[in-house]
Amino acid sequence: MLSKSQIKLIKSLSQKKYRNSHGLFIVEGIKGIREFLNSEFELVSIYSSGENFGLKDDYLELIDDRDLKKISSLKTPQKALAVFKIPNPKQVGQKGLIVTLDGVRDPGNLGTIIRLCDWFGVENLVCSRDTVDCYNPKVVQASMGSLTRVNIQYLDLDEFISAQPELPVLGTMLEGENVYKANLPDAAILVMGNEANGISDKIIDLLSKKISIPQFGRIQETESLNVATATAILLSEFRRGSSIEK
Repeated sequence: MLSKSQIKLIKSLSQKKYRNSHGLFIVEGIKGIREFLNSEFELVSIYSSGENFGLKDDYLELIDDRDLKKISSLKTPQKALAVFKIPNPKQVGQKGLIVTLDGVRDPGNLGTIIRLCDWFGVENLVCSRDTVDCYNPKVVQASMGSLTRVNIQYLDLDEFISAQPELPVLGTMLEGENVYKANLPDAAILVMGNEANGISDKIIDLLSKKISIPQFGRIQETESLNVATATAILLSEFRRGSSIEK
């Protein structure tokens, strides 16, 4: 049976300030937990209503569905919840394609973008400091384990971009060059903007090339694409002509 202090701690990890103060985050679901167990992330504890993950009792506490519901951040709790330590951030690599996010706020969008980076072989994702926290439970859930394979850093985006003069900086703008006709480099910084406002003015000033995804519909009344959808299209185009081994 869970203690009140355990419940209070685990529930508090739904908020960024408590994740930061404790240096902990939660992962829910058997598949997601297995992904993190097979990675470099350090396990603190697992609370499960059945699956033991082959672990010793030091890390595992078997609980019933009622207790699992008390600590879950999901409307329909899964069969297990784990607590992991937030690792120290790794240095961002200076080669290849780097995706940067300028003020992306929706957890589902960030989780999907992390998964896309994993799929398309983007090792480094740089987020502005006002981008949603990658250890938000909804982000972790949406990333489907890809958080274990993508290096994510939160930095001052303008300073980071300015410190990479050798890399072209491409950003998505409505008036940009058609991405299907553009010559896309293997190594670059790709900037994706905020869901409502796009790329901020100070980052626009740092772009070396503006690209766009053209509309093909007969009635062109859609204002914009979802940022995760746009990221999927752009990464596909970057990789389509890439010289990187498939």
